[in-house]
Amino acid sequence: LGLIVIVGFSAWNTGNNLLFLVLSFLTASMIVGFFAGGLCLKKLDVKMRFPETIFAGEETSILVSLHNRKKLFPSYSVIAEVRGKERERSLVAEDLKKILPARLAERLARPPIVRRTLDYFVHIPRNHTADSKTGHIFPNRGRFLIKDFELSTRFPFGFFRHRRRLPARETELIVFPKLEPLDHEIENLPLEVGKLVANKRGSGQDLLAMRDYQPNDDLRRVDWKATARTRHLIVREFSAEDDKKITVFFDTRVPENAGKTFTLRERLEAEQSGESVIASEKFEHGVRQAASLIAHFNEEQAEIRLVIGPEKGEFGIGSRHLHECLKRLALAQPEFREKPDGAEIGEMLCELFEETDNSHNFLISTLEENDLSQEITQNSFLIHF
Repeated sequence: LGLIVIVGFSAWNTGNNLLFLVLSFLTASMIVGFFAGGLCLKKLDVKMRFPETIFAGEETSILVSLHNRKKLFPSYSVIAEVRGKERERSLVAEDLKKILPARLAERLARPPIVRRTLDYFVHIPRNHTADSKTGHIFPNRGRFLIKDFELSTRFPFGFFRHRRRLPARETELIVFPKLEPLDHEIENLPLEVGKLVANKRGSGQDLLAMRDYQPNDDLRRVDWKATARTRHLIVREFSAEDDKKITVFFDTRVPENAGKTFTLRERLEAEQSGESVIASEKFEHGVRQAASLIAHFNEEQAEIRLVIGPEKGEFGIGSRHLHECLKRLALAQPEFREKPDGAEIGEMLCELFEETDNSHNFLISTLEENDLSQEITQNSFLIHF
């Protein structure tokens, strides 16, 4: 626009026909660029598909599809973005309510809209779908609530940037904590998960006894060699496998000096700019340890229960239960204390020990072994973070 003003003033001041010709070309280019850019974004639909599991720090493959419903014109140079929120409520909402009027605090405490660039499409033919597979890395654990899509283009001359927002089905993406290799001390624990044999009948693989056949016995358990020797039907009895259970207790209490101190203004500015505010690197390390421990025992097909502070989980097995545990860890937040007390969680841990006397217990906490009672240290394995 400034160039047109300069050329127009020069043409009017000098009366040069060449400048008037240049001015007409510039004006025509701006008019054509304005309408062509708007036409480029019309009748475009966006679809995004992502994997079932997303881990922080790992590249995630996202499939983006852009469908052009126009029957005559193609689209060029389109940038596809997804917009959403990382939380339902601002992290500084409670602090703002203490110092500002309620209406102003509510307005400032709205979580910001975060943009994530999906991909750049050079050309989308008419009545055609362009697919693109792109890799995206989520740096931190947490959630991302998809609100809508935004398409933008500077086609054809870059004078204008046209934008168009498309509605999207609200979807919650959960970014699981990053998995880290476990210490050799933990990997080599002689837990014998799922391999202990109970002295009772069951459907295991270890032979318990041989006995005479009874009418309700399964014929597949008949031992034909023993039957031939004794000349009457003999069946094999197998022992039951006493599957050991794993309980992981994650203590969310963190000393106040373990986290980086941010002022209210710094936290608000970081949140509004879309930056991630890590309250405590020590706590994040504990979350990664808990996630890695659960994933390790899930691979061994152990029955696992995750306890996060006062929230007791249920025992479960399989990938679905693993994802539920990782989701809880992805949304866990630190609880800062001046000095965490071992007696505070002692009663809760003792109750857990009584509920499942055949469970291997792991305590992940900032507490040292000296801060815990003898009963807790004897009945659980402490992982300090």
